[in-house]
Amino acid sequence: MNLRARIREDRPILAPGISDPLTASIAAATGFEMLYLSGANIAYTRLGRPDIGLVSMNEVAEVIAQVRDRVETPFIVDADTGYGNALNVQRTMRLFERAGANALQFEDQTFPKRCGHLRDKSIVPSAEMVGKIKAAADARASEDTLIVARSDALAVEGMAATIDRAEAYAEAGADVLFIEAPASREDLAAVAARMAPVRPLIANMVEGGMTPNDNVDNLAALGFRIVIFPGGIVRAMARTARDYYASLHQNRTNAPFRDRMFDFNGLNELIGTPEMIALGERYQAPRTEPAGEEGA
Repeated sequence: MNLRARIREDRPILAPGISDPLTASIAAATGFEMLYLSGANIAYTRLGRPDIGLVSMNEVAEVIAQVRDRVETPFIVDADTGYGNALNVQRTMRLFERAGANALQFEDQTFPKRCGHLRDKSIVPSAEMVGKIKAAADARASEDTLIVARSDALAVEGMAATIDRAEAYAEAGADVLFIEAPASREDLAAVAARMAPVRPLIANMVEGGMTPNDNVDNLAALGFRIVIFPGGIVRAMARTARDYYASLHQNRTNAPFRDRMFDFNGLNELIGTPEMIALGERYQAPRTEPAGEEGA
């Protein structure tokens, strides 16, 4: 699917968050047409740490390549601040695009950044972010690779300044706009009213975050084209993992938890073990029977 053509269609896109090839393959098999590789999810799962700018560019690139090797579904990659200045943004664009990203999201926070739904964020001047967007556009190899410009200015500078930033980012070459952490439905409606006619908009749904959660259809009615649920999968897996370990520790067996987990065969079916074994056998040398002894 061509992502640029898809976002022009008058149908909303629901993009679940992923963190690795396993979650990507499950999401793709479920039928989602776009995925969102969350930088927060990589921090949560690879480091066991919060989303406060600890993950490096190369760590993200490695995950992109692994996900692309596993699924064909297009996905947006959270590229944080681009890991530095405009030249770093260009390097990030080239590296992530080669690794398999269909869209790169850059934000206007200072480095190290933090999760958009944490407090006390700081942002770079609008002109600096404009330069980064122009640098990203100059560096991409394909016009089909989208640039998503995210602004975290709403909690820092207010609505009017954030809209000014979004308009400047669109003029600089952003294909999609993402205004992070509107604090009310009224804020969501105000963002959409001003910016939906300018560029396709992303709405970010974070359970327990600053933005009120809603469903895709209601957000689309406001004017949002893409709705992401970036960290839901890790929150679900972490809750399940905590309950699983507690059950095993208490019961000294997995028996009480069996109805909440795959068995050995079920997991192998999910990840395609039979197909992989069959594929490997296609490339094996033919088996030959050992020669019998003379006179036998």
